[in-house]
Amino acid sequence: IKILITSDFFLNCGWGLLAPIFAIFIIQNITIGNLSEAAKVAGFGALFYWVTKSILQIPIGNYLDKNHGEIDDFWFMIVGMFLASLVPFGFLFSYLPWHIYLLQIVHAIAMAIVIPPWMAIFTRHIDKGKEALEWGMESTGIGLGAGIAGAVGGTLVALFGFQIVFILTGGFTFISAILLLLIRKEI
Repeated sequence: IKILITSDFFLNCGWGLLAPIFAIFIIQNITIGNLSEAAKVAGFGALFYWVTKSILQIPIGNYLDKNHGEIDDFWFMIVGMFLASLVPFGFLFSYLPWHIYLLQIVHAIAMAIVIPPWMAIFTRHIDKGKEALEWGMESTGIGLGAGIAGAVGGTLVALFGFQIVFILTGGFTFISAILLLLIRKEI
């Protein structure tokens, strides 16, 4: 449980760096100052992410439930997390709206592969009698990580530009994936 929470903390720190400044990136680098076009790109990017993730999670969860045992859950989680860690590096090279849409779809696929098995493993290993505490620790950890990272991400962009935030987001997501490998013996 501690490793799962720590991994999720790093994941949310990474993406928390990016979340508050992503629309600004779109304005400056994708639509080159066109605010109304940037708003559309940001909106459709969110659409592609959330619809793709939402559609895929149910069949992925159903598949994992039918294949009893945690080893398939574990490897889905690992592969998805490593895939998610590549997406921010793609933003470094994006300059057209379809690049954003494609990367949002890849990120959504990755997270649809990560979230159902992560929650299943967390639920199976949660300490009896400490369910509320441990889910509370999970929620607090990701909230603190994303919140603090948001301020840090905005500051980093102001000082050094977007590239450092994309690199750190990918790096934190990669660390999150590495941390998950530590629970392999428990699976």
